Amino acid sequence: MYSKLPIIDGDILCYRVGFACNEETEAVAIKTMAELLEELVFIDLSSDDCVGYLTGSNNFRYDIAKTQPYKGNRKDAPRPIHLHRLREYLHTAWDFRVVDGQEADDAIGIHATSLRDRSVIVTIDKDLDMIPGHHYNPVKKESYYIDDKEAIKNFYRQILTGDKVDNIEGLRGIGPKKADKILAEADTEMKMYEAVLKAYDNNQERVIENGQLLWIRRKDDEIWQPPTQ
Repeated sequence: MYSKLPIIDGDILCYRVGFACNEETEAVAIKTMAELLEELVFIDLSSDDCVGYLTGSNNFRYDIAKTQPYKGNRKDAPRPIHLHRLREYLHTAWDFRVVDGQEADDAIGIHATSLRDRSVIVTIDKDLDMIPGHHYNPVKKESYYIDDKEAIKNFYRQILTGDKVDNIEGLRGIGPKKADKILAEADTEMKMYEAVLKAYDNNQERVIENGQLLWIRRKDDEIWQPPTQ
């Protein structure tokens, strides 16, 4: 069996299966989810166990966002018809944990950090690439490994680019390629932070706001702060 515990992003699964089954019955949607998970856990990852997380109510990021409302662009976004039932199924049939006050990503980051190389993060969400360790993309069926330096660079890259999905505004005109150029010479976290701060014209308040919104927790109740050395 697979020696690493799969830690699964339940939010992504519910939306992907939900939208794919929008014109199907609830029973078909549940059956599709069951078959997907069985193949993912037992066949693709050769595991006999898994843990999964779903985002619940409230989120500390809503209080941090000052420049723009966090996820403020999602108010009218369509949701899958069977979303609630799919979440309920994952919670009751697969014991996925519903987390309040933070996002499923945070719970995944905390759990994966505690296990490190004894776990594998299962998601298509590239945001979780700021968490070091083993990763698996269930759509591409690709495994990859993120080391500590790559993980922290992924985080600072996101501060530069922002996250349109979550309504986090980065620097205008800065995409991943330009962000990589800004960070190219930075070989420590302090240098990465200094490069990002310079790109923001030393607007520390904006850098900290974006950093705290984007940072995926590695321990309970963690709020990101700039490095001191």
